[in-house]
Amino acid sequence: MNGRMLERVAIIGAGSWGTTLAWLLGARGVPVRLWARDARLAAELAARRVNTRYLPEVELPVDVEPTSDLAHALAGSAVALVVVPSVGVARIAQQMAPVIAPGTVVGSAAKGLDHETGRRMSVVLADALGPACPVAALSGPNLAHEVVARLPAAAVAAHPDDAVTGPLQALLSSATFRVYTNPDLAGVELCGALKNPLAIAAGICDGLCLGDNAKAVLMTRGMHEIQRLGVALGADARTFAGLCGFGDLLATCHSPQSRNRTLGEQIGRGRHLSELLAETSQVAEGVPTTRTAVRLAREHGVDMPILEELHAVLFADKPVQQAVEALMLRSIGGEFA
Repeated sequence: MNGRMLERVAIIGAGSWGTTLAWLLGARGVPVRLWARDARLAAELAARRVNTRYLPEVELPVDVEPTSDLAHALAGSAVALVVVPSVGVARIAQQMAPVIAPGTVVGSAAKGLDHETGRRMSVVLADALGPACPVAALSGPNLAHEVVARLPAAAVAAHPDDAVTGPLQALLSSATFRVYTNPDLAGVELCGALKNPLAIAAGICDGLCLGDNAKAVLMTRGMHEIQRLGVALGADARTFAGLCGFGDLLATCHSPQSRNRTLGEQIGRGRHLSELLAETSQVAEGVPTTRTAVRLAREHGVDMPILEELHAVLFADKPVQQAVEALMLRSIGGEFA
């Protein structure tokens, strides 16, 4: 695989993060084919060399070739990075299966769960692609606009086999983007998915002007909740204290670039979820993940009061102030009980 590594990388998905990864690799001379589902977007990227829809501040390097032909994107690629919303991963995995070469390393950068089955994205991909293509995860506190501004950032490549994560680490690391490895594939993926509902809740705190104390409480207690669910689903508890856990949570809950936090802030100011979703073409992964996480928590007997209240706000029209009061008036007890 190392011999093929610099031949070509396929990036499946031309949103803000997919475009960022293409820029990051292309700037270092790595040949990249950037696949866009929308043929018009692919043509615009090829002609103008700028993703005006998702990442207008940078020009694509000469080594990045936009395309809407999936087979062409994957042809000759040693690595394929899947960077599409979680709702589209199962469909794209089925489309990749007949055209991906055995031995291609697949990296999932989708931060979500399959909302019908609750499966992690690596499982969805592996089920479709088979054992000949190892599937890793790439996650972390990665705000696209900061990465292309060459501000220091880091991520985690996760897979139980160092032979998979080591080359990914070498491929993606640069002077401004540092990549760590972690064998806990389940934990890294669950951190990336489950922090998104908490970012919506943090945005609601901001919209309600509840203050920094309340937001700190929400983030800390929320991390306990998603860690409990993660462990119940096979994750290592330590991963939730790492870059993909608390690190990603900090960035997502505080940054105005976070779609989930911004959506929550608008809900805190009194706007309705359906109205907000109708206004944007970009995906706030925390919305469907809230429903899936609550379902999984109930199935596994995991207590998640913050996510339960968020679920009631998003899907049962519970007033946000009532949800806050319900959390504050729960029976008191020990912090780690």
